[in-house]
Amino acid sequence: MDQWVTTERSGGRTGDGAPGEAGNAPREPGPDARRRIPRTDAVLRDPRLREAARRLGADAVKSAVHRAQERARDGAVEPEAVADTAVALLPRSASGLRPVINATGVLLHTNLGRASLSAAARRAVQEAAGPTDVELDLHTGVRARRGRTALAALRERVPSAAAAHVVNNGAAALVLAATALAAGREIVVSRGEMVEIGDGFRLPDLLVSTGARLREVGTTNRTTAADYAGAIGPDTAFVLKVHPSNFRITGFTRAAEVGELAPLGVPVVVDIGSGLLAPHPLLPEEPDAESRLRAGAALVTASGDKLLGGPQCGLLLGREETVRTLSRHPLARALRVDKLTLAALEATLTGPGTPTGEALAADPASLLRRAERLAALLGADGIDVRAVGSSATVGGGGAPGVTLPSAALSLPERWAAALRTGPVPVVGRLEAGRCLLDLRAVPERDDERLAGAVRSAAGR
Repeated sequence: MDQWVTTERSGGRTGDGAPGEAGNAPREPGPDARRRIPRTDAVLRDPRLREAARRLGADAVKSAVHRAQERARDGAVEPEAVADTAVALLPRSASGLRPVINATGVLLHTNLGRASLSAAARRAVQEAAGPTDVELDLHTGVRARRGRTALAALRERVPSAAAAHVVNNGAAALVLAATALAAGREIVVSRGEMVEIGDGFRLPDLLVSTGARLREVGTTNRTTAADYAGAIGPDTAFVLKVHPSNFRITGFTRAAEVGELAPLGVPVVVDIGSGLLAPHPLLPEEPDAESRLRAGAALVTASGDKLLGGPQCGLLLGREETVRTLSRHPLARALRVDKLTLAALEATLTGPGTPTGEALAADPASLLRRAERLAALLGADGIDVRAVGSSATVGGGGAPGVTLPSAALSLPERWAAALRTGPVPVVGRLEAGRCLLDLRAVPERDDERLAGAVRSAAGR
């Protein structure tokens, strides 16, 4: 389900011409028409383009004007329409990233940037965009610890953590732990937890790159505390427990718990992956930071942009001396996060609920009512759509095997590309010859935008 739909676009306009001229051969303008094409400086005096230059930059606006003039030279538009065409060609923003509606049914879709930030986190990012007191104590006027309020908020959410540190992603958290604690030494890890974390990156390769050596114990499906104990020696830096977050092994299995490993005499480092800070009633098998620290882990690493619902970052929580060793290592400087991430993380921790939390807790009956209302509205426009039951997943390497009952709009499969490439991009999934727009990860406030995108794709 966590894949990009690739159906070829059909419906809507074709070709590169202006609306109403799709597929027509460009007209050859005469000499008089070319003379009527306005000069660049004249077009740039258009108030709409002057405002756009302030918002997007002069170069982006000039590029749009030049492309509009070229279309006029080719006869695709009238010379008098150059300014209007340039306005239409302007990018939405100065960034190439486009906001999309995630209707895949995957709450934390990696290709779509995983967690959507809460309104509080977005406001915090805007406020932190200018000068901030990120490393300054305004009361004393002297340098202060970077991100101190965000770290305090993180410790408050995980009471068993004596200290906390933040780096730029979950893999970086594990790399910092291995480098600072185990370079030139051994890490004892179960064979069943030697996972690939995505896009070809494998945990063993990541850990070996730090200068540590891996000591594999147990088997793929069964590893006991005795297996770890037999491998621990003077060169052991720590025991590593990794949650296999993107797959499940069922049947004849055994995995040693943190509480069994903590008394073995070496630190236990636990990579929980998904960023769950405390137990969640809907995800009873998903590991959380608080429980693992209470069980005796010296350090827990996790991602901030997964079930926590915050920005991309790596969380390190644990004993004070362990976290201090990591935070003072030279590599910590290279992996540190910026002020925008710190602001978004703190607002995620202290503010109201996140979109991820809301999607996880969504009521299936309410989702079906939304789907039925939207289907009725769109069906009245003559669109081939119906409301159907659906199954969503957490995604982002969280809660493998867990499905969440949901509801979706079912449309013809051929609409998938038109929806992706419309003015408001909508990404759904293909299933049984239909394009499903699953509503679990779509906030209710976006229902009208979603309906508008469907109408646009239908040419209504």
